[in-house]
Amino acid sequence: MSAKKSIWTPANVVTCARVVLVPLWLLVAELVGVPSGETLSWSAMGVFVFFLLISLTDKVDGYLARSRNEVTTFGKFLDPIADKLAVVVSLCFLLEHGVVWSWVLLVVIAREFLVSGLRMIVASKGVVIAASNLGKWKTATTMTSICGLLFVCALPKESCAALPLALSFQLLLVVAMVLTAWSGIDYFAKSWKYLVEEG
Repeated sequence: MSAKKSIWTPANVVTCARVVLVPLWLLVAELVGVPSGETLSWSAMGVFVFFLLISLTDKVDGYLARSRNEVTTFGKFLDPIADKLAVVVSLCFLLEHGVVWSWVLLVVIAREFLVSGLRMIVASKGVVIAASNLGKWKTATTMTSICGLLFVCALPKESCAALPLALSFQLLLVVAMVLTAWSGIDYFAKSWKYLVEEG
């Protein structure tokens, strides 16, 4: 009989670290706020770098799990939660400081409610719907736009780069929200036949 594998693989440890780091990041971000000075804010730049590192851990744990052949049920459960926690918390911070619009959070949270409900219904019928590439693109563009907006927050407000970069990352965030809504609709379409099934 083979020995029972531990859930505490390197990949899962990294994922757990990401979950713990998100509230710590928020504490630091709230202490720093969004500066409105005429010079580069190193403290705000630190907030950006901190979040960038949190974002990159998503790639690290995925690589570790696949390369070491240690994909676990616990990891499959926790990894998307860690991603959603990072996205929602950072968007709440940016919304609080007027950097993003409230509808952005609406799209993200509504999509998660929809998909979570659909997953429960589909799973009750013994079916697993595979994640599509839309979800990966959605996560990548959302994280990139958030990192970009946090970077812009650290720049001098009157710098020649601040406005073009802010507009570029706001546009990328719009693209991310389109992909977010699209991936939710795609999941709904794939789940439809199980929703209308009786018995």
